[in-house]
Amino acid sequence: MDDSQQGMSTNAQPVGELPRTVTGAATTATVLIAVALVHAVLVLVANWRLYFLAHDYLAGAATAADLEAADNDALATVGAFWPSMLVWITAGIGVVVWLWRARINSELMSGAAAHRRARGWVVGAWTTPVANLWIPYQVVSDVWRASAPRRTVPVGLINAWWALFVVANFVVKPIQWRMSATFASEQDVLSNANVTTLLTVLYMAAGLLLVVIVRRVTAWQTHGQTQTAA
Repeated sequence: MDDSQQGMSTNAQPVGELPRTVTGAATTATVLIAVALVHAVLVLVANWRLYFLAHDYLAGAATAADLEAADNDALATVGAFWPSMLVWITAGIGVVVWLWRARINSELMSGAAAHRRARGWVVGAWTTPVANLWIPYQVVSDVWRASAPRRTVPVGLINAWWALFVVANFVVKPIQWRMSATFASEQDVLSNANVTTLLTVLYMAAGLLLVVIVRRVTAWQTHGQTQTAA
């Protein structure tokens, strides 16, 4: 998408479109975010358990059978690559579905010109390399501003959420992936557990802020639709 698609020259409402109900999508997104956060905590627990087992094994307090059993139980399976991908992709889809509906409503409330990016970026921004470093932030912050009762609403909450999200996914997560690929020593296992702790804290903070954003935009839009209907 080129820059000519970023906005429209009019504040008129899109012809023929009606407001979308966002409460159900918001609830679904909130639940899926919570599931993703629980998953992150389970991965953290699994990584620390691995460290303590490795420590005990080297100290003679655990056997190879103990390590093998832990490597094949439910907790280890939850943290495997494909289950993790399924959890995060499902949560992402839930958020995007909510954001798409919220974007349409925000255009009806404030006009398409209130948005810097064309509607297609609501989906494409998250999967486009390099662009996914800042365009999702623009999409969400524009929906935030366009949905607020006051046009001068602060965006500090959006800034904090996006900063945490970027640091977690584009800085800390790649480091943790590399660390978990090979364990040559007990220190490697401990370092992986420590980095996973940092990653989980970032995910928890970003996830909770995103839930606040989703609920607040949903409340603004629901209230705005009620006022329009009245």
